[in-house]
Amino acid sequence: MTADAVPREKGAVSVLSELIKARLTLLVVLTTLVGFYLGAGPVVDGMLMVHAVFGTALVASGAAVLNQVLERQYDARMRRTADRPLPSGRVTPNSALLLGVALSVAGLVWLLLAVNPLTALLGASTHACYVFIYTPLKRITVLNTLVGAVPGALPPLMGWTAATGGLAAPGWSLFGLLFFWQLPHFMAIAWLYREDYAGAGFKMLSGVDPKGHRTAASAIRNSFGLMVVSLFPFLLGIVGHWYLAVALLAGFGFSAMAFRFGHHLTPRTARGLFLASIIYLPLMLGMLVADKNTKKLTKPSGMPVIGARLNSGGDAHQC
Repeated sequence: MTADAVPREKGAVSVLSELIKARLTLLVVLTTLVGFYLGAGPVVDGMLMVHAVFGTALVASGAAVLNQVLERQYDARMRRTADRPLPSGRVTPNSALLLGVALSVAGLVWLLLAVNPLTALLGASTHACYVFIYTPLKRITVLNTLVGAVPGALPPLMGWTAATGGLAAPGWSLFGLLFFWQLPHFMAIAWLYREDYAGAGFKMLSGVDPKGHRTAASAIRNSFGLMVVSLFPFLLGIVGHWYLAVALLAGFGFSAMAFRFGHHLTPRTARGLFLASIIYLPLMLGMLVADKNTKKLTKPSGMPVIGARLNSGGDAHQC
Protein backbone atom coordinates (compact mmCIF):
# COMPACT_ATOMS: atom_id res chain seq x y z
CA MET A 1 0.00 0.00 0.00
CA THR A 2 1.46 3.35 -1.03
CA ALA A 3 1.28 6.49 1.05
CA ASP A 4 -1.03 8.07 -1.53
CA ALA A 5 -3.47 5.19 -1.19
CA VAL A 6 -3.84 5.65 2.55
CA PRO A 7 -6.67 7.98 3.61
CA ARG A 8 -5.30 10.71 5.86
CA GLU A 9 -8.48 12.46 7.01
CA LYS A 10 -8.71 10.72 10.38
CA GLY A 11 -8.69 13.07 13.34
CA ALA A 12 -6.50 13.00 16.43
CA VAL A 13 -9.08 11.17 18.53
CA SER A 14 -9.44 8.43 15.91
CA VAL A 15 -5.67 8.04 15.62
CA LEU A 16 -5.25 7.85 19.40
CA SER A 17 -8.06 5.29 19.57
CA GLU A 18 -6.23 3.11 17.06
CA LEU A 19 -2.90 3.52 18.83
CA ILE A 20 -4.24 2.36 22.19
CA LYS A 21 -6.38 -0.34 20.54
CA ALA A 22 -9.51 1.11 22.13
CA ARG A 23 -11.69 -1.97 21.67
CA LEU A 24 -9.10 -4.25 23.23
CA THR A 25 -8.54 -1.78 26.06
CA LEU A 26 -12.30 -1.63 26.62
CA LEU A 27 -12.33 -5.40 27.04
CA VAL A 28 -9.51 -5.07 29.58
CA VAL A 29 -11.54 -2.46 31.47
CA LEU A 30 -14.68 -4.62 31.49
CA THR A 31 -12.90 -7.74 32.73
CA THR A 32 -11.08 -5.74 35.40
CA LEU A 33 -14.42 -4.31 36.55
CA VAL A 34 -15.93 -7.80 36.78
CA GLY A 35 -12.97 -9.10 38.77
CA PHE A 36 -13.15 -6.16 41.16
CA TYR A 37 -16.91 -6.42 41.63
CA LEU A 38 -16.76 -10.13 42.41
CA GLY A 39 -13.88 -9.69 44.81
CA ALA A 40 -15.42 -6.73 46.63
CA GLY A 41 -17.99 -8.70 48.59
CA PRO A 42 -21.33 -7.13 49.55
CA VAL A 43 -19.95 -3.56 49.66
CA VAL A 44 -18.09 -2.13 46.67
CA ASP A 45 -15.57 0.65 47.24
CA GLY A 46 -16.41 2.80 44.22
CA MET A 47 -13.37 5.07 44.42
CA LEU A 48 -10.96 2.15 44.71
CA MET A 49 -12.68 0.53 41.74
CA VAL A 50 -12.18 3.69 39.66
CA HIS A 51 -8.49 3.79 40.59
CA ALA A 52 -8.04 0.11 39.68
CA VAL A 53 -9.78 0.42 36.34
CA PHE A 54 -8.06 3.69 35.41
CA GLY A 55 -4.58 2.41 36.23
CA THR A 56 -5.18 -0.86 34.39
CA ALA A 57 -6.52 1.00 31.35
CA LEU A 58 -3.38 3.15 31.25
CA VAL A 59 -1.13 0.08 31.41
CA ALA A 60 -3.13 -1.68 28.69
CA SER A 61 -3.08 1.41 26.47
CA GLY A 62 0.67 1.80 26.87
CA ALA A 63 1.26 -1.86 26.03
CA ALA A 64 -0.91 -1.56 22.91
CA VAL A 65 1.09 1.44 21.68
CA LEU A 66 4.45 -0.23 22.32
CA ASN A 67 3.24 -3.39 20.59
CA GLN A 68 2.53 -1.34 17.47
CA VAL A 69 5.90 0.39 17.68
CA LEU A 70 7.64 -2.99 17.65
CA GLU A 71 5.44 -4.41 14.90
CA ARG A 72 5.08 -1.38 12.62
CA GLN A 73 7.12 -2.92 9.79
CA TYR A 74 5.11 -6.14 9.92
CA ASP A 75 1.77 -4.34 10.21
CA ALA A 76 2.60 -2.54 6.97
CA ARG A 77 2.61 -5.92 5.16
CA MET A 78 -0.94 -6.92 6.16
CA ARG A 79 -4.08 -5.48 4.62
CA ARG A 80 -5.96 -5.50 7.92
CA THR A 81 -3.25 -3.48 9.73
CA ALA A 82 -1.57 -1.41 7.00
CA ASP A 83 -3.77 1.60 7.79
CA ARG A 84 -2.77 1.75 11.45
CA PRO A 85 -1.21 5.07 12.54
CA LEU A 86 2.42 3.93 12.43
CA PRO A 87 2.62 2.04 9.12
CA SER A 88 0.43 4.65 7.45
CA GLY A 89 2.76 7.43 8.60
CA ARG A 90 0.21 9.38 10.64
CA VAL A 91 2.36 9.01 13.75
CA THR A 92 6.15 8.81 13.98
CA PRO A 93 7.77 5.88 15.84
CA ASN A 94 9.46 8.24 18.33
CA SER A 95 6.17 9.93 19.20
CA ALA A 96 4.44 6.59 19.65
CA LEU A 97 7.33 5.26 21.75
CA LEU A 98 7.14 8.29 24.03
CA LEU A 99 3.37 7.93 24.39
CA GLY A 100 3.58 4.20 25.07
CA VAL A 101 6.24 4.58 27.75
CA ALA A 102 4.40 7.50 29.40
CA LEU A 103 1.08 5.62 29.54
CA SER A 104 2.73 2.45 30.83
CA VAL A 105 4.70 4.16 33.60
CA ALA A 106 1.75 6.33 34.61
CA GLY A 107 -0.51 3.29 34.86
CA LEU A 108 1.91 1.25 36.95
CA VAL A 109 2.61 4.14 39.31
CA TRP A 110 -1.13 4.77 39.64
CA LEU A 111 -1.79 1.15 40.56
CA LEU A 112 1.08 1.16 43.04
CA LEU A 113 0.04 4.36 44.83
CA ALA A 114 -3.75 4.30 44.52
CA VAL A 115 -4.52 0.56 44.64
CA ASN A 116 -1.91 -1.84 46.06
CA PRO A 117 1.55 -3.24 45.23
CA LEU A 118 0.23 -6.69 44.27
CA THR A 119 -2.05 -5.28 41.59
CA ALA A 120 0.79 -3.09 40.32
CA LEU A 121 3.04 -6.17 40.16
CA LEU A 122 0.43 -8.06 38.17
CA GLY A 123 0.08 -5.04 35.89
CA ALA A 124 3.83 -4.96 35.31
CA SER A 125 3.83 -8.71 34.60
CA THR A 126 0.96 -8.33 32.15
CA HIS A 127 2.71 -5.48 30.37
CA ALA A 128 6.07 -7.24 30.18
CA CYS A 129 4.55 -10.50 28.97
CA TYR A 130 2.58 -8.76 26.22
CA VAL A 131 5.25 -6.37 24.97
CA PHE A 132 8.54 -8.18 25.56
CA ILE A 133 7.59 -11.86 25.33
CA TYR A 134 4.41 -12.33 23.27
CA THR A 135 5.18 -9.65 20.67
CA PRO A 136 8.60 -11.02 19.57
CA LEU A 137 7.42 -14.65 19.88
CA LYS A 138 4.86 -14.01 17.12
CA ARG A 139 7.76 -14.15 14.67
CA ILE A 140 9.49 -17.12 16.28
CA THR A 141 7.03 -19.86 17.30
CA VAL A 142 3.40 -20.89 16.94
CA LEU A 143 3.30 -21.11 20.74
CA ASN A 144 2.95 -17.32 20.78
CA THR A 145 -0.84 -17.67 20.93
CA LEU A 146 -0.62 -19.69 24.13
CA VAL A 147 1.76 -17.16 25.66
CA GLY A 148 -0.37 -14.23 24.49
CA ALA A 149 -3.41 -15.63 26.27
CA VAL A 150 -1.68 -15.05 29.63
CA PRO A 151 -1.60 -11.21 29.59
CA GLY A 152 -5.08 -11.28 28.07
CA ALA A 153 -6.36 -13.26 31.06
CA LEU A 154 -4.69 -11.28 33.86
CA PRO A 155 -6.95 -8.15 34.00
CA PRO A 156 -9.84 -9.84 35.89
CA LEU A 157 -7.30 -11.23 38.35
CA MET A 158 -5.95 -7.70 38.75
CA GLY A 159 -9.47 -6.53 39.49
CA TRP A 160 -9.79 -9.25 42.12
CA THR A 161 -6.51 -8.34 43.82
CA ALA A 162 -7.40 -4.65 43.71
CA ALA A 163 -10.58 -5.38 45.68
CA THR A 164 -9.21 -8.02 48.06
CA GLY A 165 -5.50 -7.31 48.37
CA GLY A 166 -4.63 -10.95 47.70
CA LEU A 167 -4.71 -13.87 45.30
CA ALA A 168 -7.32 -16.59 45.81
CA ALA A 169 -8.93 -19.41 43.86
CA PRO A 170 -11.98 -17.41 42.68
CA GLY A 171 -9.69 -14.81 41.14
CA TRP A 172 -7.74 -17.52 39.37
CA SER A 173 -11.00 -19.00 38.06
CA LEU A 174 -11.65 -15.68 36.30
CA PHE A 175 -8.14 -15.85 34.86
CA GLY A 176 -8.88 -19.36 33.58
CA LEU A 177 -12.13 -18.27 31.97
CA LEU A 178 -10.39 -15.53 29.96
CA PHE A 179 -7.41 -17.74 29.15
CA PHE A 180 -9.37 -20.59 27.60
CA TRP A 181 -11.82 -18.24 25.85
CA GLN A 182 -9.02 -16.56 23.91
CA LEU A 183 -7.67 -19.71 22.29
CA PRO A 184 -10.68 -20.72 20.12
CA HIS A 185 -11.22 -17.01 19.47
CA PHE A 186 -7.63 -16.68 18.22
CA MET A 187 -7.84 -19.87 16.12
CA ALA A 188 -10.84 -18.49 14.23
CA ILE A 189 -9.04 -15.21 13.50
CA ALA A 190 -5.80 -16.96 12.58
CA TRP A 191 -7.59 -19.21 10.10
CA LEU A 192 -9.42 -16.30 8.47
CA TYR A 193 -6.22 -14.27 8.06
CA ARG A 194 -3.67 -17.05 7.71
CA GLU A 195 -2.30 -15.75 4.40
CA ASP A 196 -1.99 -12.22 5.80
CA TYR A 197 -0.12 -13.46 8.87
CA ALA A 198 2.18 -15.67 6.81
CA GLY A 199 2.97 -12.83 4.41
CA ALA A 200 3.92 -10.57 7.32
CA GLY A 201 6.21 -13.19 8.85
CA PHE A 202 4.08 -14.11 11.87
CA LYS A 203 4.35 -17.73 13.00
CA MET A 204 0.72 -18.73 13.50
CA LEU A 205 -0.48 -22.31 13.86
CA SER A 206 -2.75 -21.85 10.85
CA GLY A 207 0.28 -20.88 8.75
CA VAL A 208 2.10 -24.19 9.33
CA ASP A 209 -1.06 -26.28 9.30
CA PRO A 210 -2.33 -26.15 5.68
CA LYS A 211 -5.05 -28.77 6.21
CA GLY A 212 -6.14 -27.14 9.47
CA HIS A 213 -6.17 -30.28 11.60
CA ARG A 214 -4.06 -28.82 14.41
CA THR A 215 -5.91 -25.52 14.29
CA ALA A 216 -9.26 -27.31 14.55
CA ALA A 217 -8.02 -29.57 17.34
CA SER A 218 -6.84 -26.54 19.33
CA ALA A 219 -10.20 -24.79 18.95
CA ILE A 220 -12.16 -27.88 19.99
CA ARG A 221 -9.85 -28.84 22.85
CA ASN A 222 -9.83 -25.39 24.37
CA SER A 223 -13.56 -24.89 23.97
CA PHE A 224 -14.00 -27.96 26.20
CA GLY A 225 -11.42 -26.59 28.60
CA LEU A 226 -13.39 -23.35 28.67
CA MET A 227 -16.60 -25.16 29.51
CA VAL A 228 -14.92 -26.91 32.45
CA VAL A 229 -13.20 -23.79 33.78
CA SER A 230 -16.41 -21.76 33.48
CA LEU A 231 -17.94 -23.95 36.21
CA PHE A 232 -15.39 -22.95 38.85
CA PRO A 233 -16.93 -19.58 39.81
CA PHE A 234 -20.05 -21.55 40.79
CA LEU A 235 -18.13 -24.36 42.49
CA LEU A 236 -16.18 -21.77 44.49
CA GLY A 237 -19.39 -20.11 45.62
CA ILE A 238 -19.03 -16.63 44.14
CA VAL A 239 -22.03 -17.00 41.82
CA GLY A 240 -25.33 -18.91 41.92
CA HIS A 241 -27.35 -21.43 39.96
CA TRP A 242 -28.50 -19.02 37.25
CA TYR A 243 -24.87 -18.52 36.27
CA LEU A 244 -24.33 -22.28 36.27
CA ALA A 245 -27.27 -22.87 33.90
CA VAL A 246 -26.09 -20.20 31.47
CA ALA A 247 -22.48 -21.41 31.67
CA LEU A 248 -23.50 -24.94 30.70
CA LEU A 249 -25.76 -23.85 27.85
CA ALA A 250 -23.29 -21.30 26.51
CA GLY A 251 -20.41 -23.76 26.88
CA PHE A 252 -22.21 -26.45 24.88
CA GLY A 253 -23.15 -23.90 22.23
CA PHE A 254 -19.61 -22.56 21.95
CA SER A 255 -18.17 -26.08 21.77
CA ALA A 256 -20.68 -26.95 19.04
CA MET A 257 -19.43 -24.02 16.97
CA ALA A 258 -15.85 -25.16 17.55
CA PHE A 259 -16.79 -28.68 16.36
CA ARG A 260 -18.48 -27.19 13.30
CA PHE A 261 -15.33 -25.22 12.56
CA GLY A 262 -13.19 -28.31 13.08
CA HIS A 263 -15.19 -30.48 10.70
CA HIS A 264 -15.65 -27.86 7.98
CA LEU A 265 -12.66 -25.53 7.86
CA THR A 266 -14.13 -22.73 5.80
CA PRO A 267 -14.24 -18.95 6.19
CA ARG A 268 -17.93 -19.29 7.04
CA THR A 269 -17.37 -21.65 9.98
CA ALA A 270 -14.40 -19.59 11.16
CA ARG A 271 -16.57 -16.47 11.19
CA GLY A 272 -19.24 -18.47 13.00
CA LEU A 273 -16.78 -19.46 15.72
CA PHE A 274 -15.52 -15.89 15.95
CA LEU A 275 -19.08 -14.57 16.29
CA ALA A 276 -19.85 -17.20 18.93
CA SER A 277 -16.78 -16.09 20.90
CA ILE A 278 -17.80 -12.43 20.92
CA ILE A 279 -21.29 -13.39 22.09
CA TYR A 280 -20.08 -15.86 24.69
CA LEU A 281 -17.75 -13.61 26.65
CA PRO A 282 -20.08 -10.63 27.30
CA LEU A 283 -22.82 -13.12 28.20
CA MET A 284 -20.62 -14.83 30.78
CA LEU A 285 -19.28 -11.57 32.19
CA GLY A 286 -22.84 -10.30 32.51
CA MET A 287 -23.94 -13.45 34.34
CA LEU A 288 -20.98 -13.23 36.72
CA VAL A 289 -22.14 -9.75 37.68
CA ALA A 290 -25.89 -10.49 37.69
CA ASP A 291 -25.68 -13.67 39.76
CA LYS A 292 -22.97 -12.66 42.22
CA ASN A 293 -23.37 -14.36 45.58
CA THR A 294 -23.28 -11.32 47.87
CA LYS A 295 -23.61 -13.51 50.97
CA LYS A 296 -20.32 -15.24 50.28
CA LEU A 297 -17.28 -13.82 52.05
CA THR A 298 -14.47 -12.48 49.87
CA LYS A 299 -12.26 -15.11 51.49
CA PRO A 300 -14.31 -18.35 51.50
CA SER A 301 -13.86 -20.68 54.44
CA GLY A 302 -10.82 -22.89 54.09
CA MET A 303 -9.57 -21.12 50.96
CA PRO A 304 -6.01 -19.78 51.13
CA VAL A 305 -5.39 -16.21 50.10
CA ILE A 306 -1.88 -15.25 48.94
CA GLY A 307 -0.92 -11.71 49.80
CA ALA A 308 -2.00 -10.07 53.01
CA ARG A 309 -4.26 -7.04 53.01
CA LEU A 310 -2.21 -3.97 53.49
CA ASN A 311 -4.01 -2.17 56.28
CA SER A 312 -5.10 -3.24 59.71
CA GLY A 313 -8.78 -2.59 59.03
CA GLY A 314 -8.93 -5.43 56.49
CA ASP A 315 -9.88 -3.23 53.51
CA ALA A 316 -7.83 -3.20 50.34
CA HIS A 317 -5.01 -0.69 50.55
CA GLN A 318 -5.60 2.71 49.03
CA CYS A 319 -3.19 5.64 49.11
